[in-house]
Amino acid sequence: MPLPKARWGQKFPTLVAAWRRAWAQVIPFFAFPVPIRKPIYTTNAIGSVNARLRKIINFPNDDAASKLIWLALRNITADWKRPGPGWKEAMNLFAILYAERFTGRRG
Repeated sequence: MPLPKARWGQKFPTLVAAWRRAWAQVIPFFAFPVPIRKPIYTTNAIGSVNARLRKIINFPNDDAASKLIWLALRNITADWKRPGPGWKEAMNLFAILYAERFTGRRG
């Protein structure tokens, strides 16, 4: 495992255990170049979006939840005035790395 057991495991055992359990989901993130990773993990926007989405996801079926998530994301992104720091460089890399899936348009 990538986390030193003696240094981190004794001080933060719960944190180390969580990293180890989720390692298969975490490691693909490190395959992205730093200019893509940095805006993703340093932005409060992601936390804000997640908090706003958590408020609406208490519905009896997936179809209702999907529709409400779509509406919420539409409303959330309408409030965005400008991209966060480093986002332009990240978007340029996304356009290069995923040209077949990247449209370069919002909305």
